Amino acid sequence: MGYALKKSDQKWTYADYLHWPEGERRELIDGAAYTMSPGPNRFHQELSGALFNQLYNHLKSRTCKVYAAPFDVRLPDSAGASDEETETVVQPDIVVVCDPDKLDERGCKGAPDLIVEILSPSTAQHDLKDKFYLYQRVGVKEYWVLHPTDKTLMVFKLNDNGEFGRPEMYVAGDRVALPLLGDLVVDLTELFPAEKV
Repeated sequence: MGYALKKSDQKWTYADYLHWPEGERRELIDGAAYTMSPGPNRFHQELSGALFNQLYNHLKSRTCKVYAAPFDVRLPDSAGASDEETETVVQPDIVVVCDPDKLDERGCKGAPDLIVEILSPSTAQHDLKDKFYLYQRVGVKEYWVLHPTDKTLMVFKLNDNGEFGRPEMYVAGDRVALPLLGDLVVDLTELFPAEKV
């Protein structure tokens, strides 16, 4: 994932983003435009679907809502920022939003409660560095990073200092409690099923 567009010394905004051609997926982080990687591979989609399914089934009668990419998450520097003032919009693989006031017809405006990114070779550095610091800065309560090849999950939780602490590490077969969403326990066996011999 690299810089997609240059705009002299100016920064791109959400207002610019809204006028880009459909079918060209990009993200903005602090005014810099990043090209999204090509369509995810089959295993990425299966992994995303399996996790989304567990989250959706748990949340379908609750206030919190779960969304899968492409879904715009606008992260303005201030609550009342206009489209022209908003320089960050991302499309995480999965997001959970518990504050209905953050949702509108265009997606989410403000930090979701949970963000999940599924690593791929082309996005790993971006997800583990740029997005890590972005999500920490804007106050995402939990950031999950799934590694499809290693079949691992890193869970970063925002601490009282407004920083992600050391990650909790999980592997295929583990069950992951998610108190942020009530009594939900995510079964990683469904995400990383045992390989048939």
